[in-house]
Amino acid sequence: MTEIQTTPNSCAPALQWKLWIYTNYDCNLRCSYCVAKSSPNAPRRALGMANVTRLIDEALALNFDHIFFTGGEPFLLNEIYEMLAYSSARIKTTVLTNAMLLKGTRLEKLIAINNENLIVQASLDGGRAEHHDAYRGKGAWEKTVEGIKTLQANGFRVRIGTTETPVNAPFLHELCEFHRSLGIPDSDHFVRPLAKRGYSREGIELGMSNLVPEITANLDGIFWHPLSTDADMQVSRHLFPLQESVARVQSQLDTIAKTGAASLMTFT
Repeated sequence: MTEIQTTPNSCAPALQWKLWIYTNYDCNLRCSYCVAKSSPNAPRRALGMANVTRLIDEALALNFDHIFFTGGEPFLLNEIYEMLAYSSARIKTTVLTNAMLLKGTRLEKLIAINNENLIVQASLDGGRAEHHDAYRGKGAWEKTVEGIKTLQANGFRVRIGTTETPVNAPFLHELCEFHRSLGIPDSDHFVRPLAKRGYSREGIELGMSNLVPEITANLDGIFWHPLSTDADMQVSRHLFPLQESVARVQSQLDTIAKTGAASLMTFT
């Protein structure tokens, strides 16, 4: 769930560092609220295996505790299985997906690398199709639910990520009842507010000044948070060394604390 964290005046908040990796930006869906501006026509902007493995190695050296893979739709990439295998052999790893492509060869490759460190987080915005499909497109709910059930049947730990919208907000209790009926506990369900970023023209304004940082990498460098890889969220134009970007973020947190900023929001 989304939380507000109070930032103490004396020091920056103690963080358990997360690394988010934007593997690509192309997607099989065209969600009208997508903060990453992903779509079937978006340039791939693939990060590549060499960059991913170096990012993981440097994150481990810096004592990061979790790595997240996102996009776009990561399962459009042939390399995603190798990336997930490398990461989950070393650290807790979550991959975000709409779960619509996980069948056939893709599913077989994912099953082959399943382990206790690997979590699949599926995007689901409602317990009924009309609440999910309003922003994601007709027929998306049915395919996503099928994908979630397939993952569960093959032994994967599945988390649910929900974006709260004007359409589904009155019915989130139905979604909770639905995911519980699938055997997914409340602790594996995360609800985020709609953010006014990317394609979304509605939602709350979020940026570096009010978000707890979660180090995020794409082909263009390092960013404050996975919510957005827009220019105003960029920490560095260089991926490496990762330590330099972490130091910049920590320095900015120290400054926020000294100026008496009241709160930062966790959003993932």
